[in-house]
Amino acid sequence: MGAAVATHWTVHSRRFEASAATREPAWVRGILIAIALAFFALFLLLPLVTVFAEALRKGWGVYFAALVDPDARSAIFLTLLVAAIAVPLNLVFGVSAAWAIAKFNFRGKQLLTTLIDLPFSVSPVVAGLIFVLLFGAQGWFGPWLMAHDVKIIFAVPGLVLATIFVTFPFVARELIPLMEAQGREEEEAAIVLGASGWQTFWRVTLPNVKWGLLYGVILSNARAMGEFGAVSVVSGHIRGRTNTMPLYVEILYNEYNFAAAFAVASLLALLALLTLVVKSLVERRGRQQLSVGEESGASA
Repeated sequence: MGAAVATHWTVHSRRFEASAATREPAWVRGILIAIALAFFALFLLLPLVTVFAEALRKGWGVYFAALVDPDARSAIFLTLLVAAIAVPLNLVFGVSAAWAIAKFNFRGKQLLTTLIDLPFSVSPVVAGLIFVLLFGAQGWFGPWLMAHDVKIIFAVPGLVLATIFVTFPFVARELIPLMEAQGREEEEAAIVLGASGWQTFWRVTLPNVKWGLLYGVILSNARAMGEFGAVSVVSGHIRGRTNTMPLYVEILYNEYNFAAAFAVASLLALLALLTLVVKSLVERRGRQQLSVGEESGASA
């Protein structure tokens, strides 16, 4: 009974603190809201409107013709293919790394945690150059790859490797704080009751982090489809073979084919908006689940 009262009091005290923190003068709130709306309109809404306006300026016929062009279809397919390969691999790495860091103590744990953030600090162009130095014709493994007729640079494997490098922190970084906050008590209890490690993961760990996991996958997918710098270095810009959608937009723009460039760019923008909608739904669902959990804990 005492624990339930304490939990109930904690929930209500948090709500009181949150409401008290927003007790500012009306003019302060008005200025903050105006600044936020101005930035939203200037840096997000206006560019999006411009992209779609330019894409449709010459009519729907030109717009759809640009999207069904063989090179455009190849770029769209390649973008989706690279994301479809890179995101699941990042999912496996992110879950494994987060589980190891949050649930176990081992030598080098802090180093691994630090290295996960490396793609955030390394320029994507530098990341692409790293793979060229490793797998290019003059790279460390280049002669062996050429002798065995294996193509990585200027081919799909190079695009996948570069995309994996720039996107692999997203899933792990979403899961590590979440797993650390949840602690190990539930997993230890499951093991004591006879569950195996695999059963513990599927029935205890994964359900507790499913919304954070989905959120990390969405962010990773968004970055994978929109990546430019790293894939630009390793792609070779071979038209119809190694151009993803961002690279194809650049080529069209440099050729002064603005209608086609903005048409493909609008498709990228639509994918980004779809990602934003899914992200918002996941966040809302996660907050609802957290609120239900707090209310049930308070009433227990």
